[in-house]
Amino acid sequence: MNRKPKLELTWVGKDSRTHLEPRILIEDPDKSHHAAQRVNLDDIFDNQLIFGDNLLALKALESEFTGRVKCVFIDPPYNTGSAFEHYDDGIEHSLWLSLMRDRLEIIRRLLAPDGSLWITIDDNEGHYLKVLCDEVFGRASFVSTMVWENFYGRSNAAAVSPAHNYILLYAPMGQDWKKVRNLLPRGEESASKYKNQDNDPRGPEAWAHFRCGRAS
Repeated sequence: MNRKPKLELTWVGKDSRTHLEPRILIEDPDKSHHAAQRVNLDDIFDNQLIFGDNLLALKALESEFTGRVKCVFIDPPYNTGSAFEHYDDGIEHSLWLSLMRDRLEIIRRLLAPDGSLWITIDDNEGHYLKVLCDEVFGRASFVSTMVWENFYGRSNAAAVSPAHNYILLYAPMGQDWKKVRNLLPRGEESASKYKNQDNDPRGPEAWAHFRCGRAS
């Protein structure tokens, strides 16, 4: 049988998948806390803090929350080779891709039609992760890549800066997700950074001021 060719990321062990049986979550009553009473009908009483392997936790959530999750934020290991107490941040590249693929596929099933997924990552695996997410969610589900500054010290390598990481944003609605996102109101501190120096009818805009100089 001939498979229809498609654009995809390949790696050693991609076809080897972990078989997961359905899982259930067991509550620890000694660590449970509930408010004494509801304040209004919109109160949510079912918050959960899950301790354990994140793949098994996602599998346990699947039976109840498939297609219902509005927002997922994950901060996976960046695979930099660093040593951390609770997880390995230096595994073989192909294994890292397989671990991410298994988790992303469950997250895709958990997301609501108007939900979104936010992933922090750096240059070590970021570009491979982008292609992997395109394959799992579809390229039409990609919304944006955001850059965030994670290092505020001075560096002599300004032209090749190590001072930023990325956030990948995916949503089943793709670019249309921007129409339904629930933005927080702009506070006074944020509003003070916006000016309307040219009386633009569209309103204030952000102005940045840079000091230019010549390196000696």
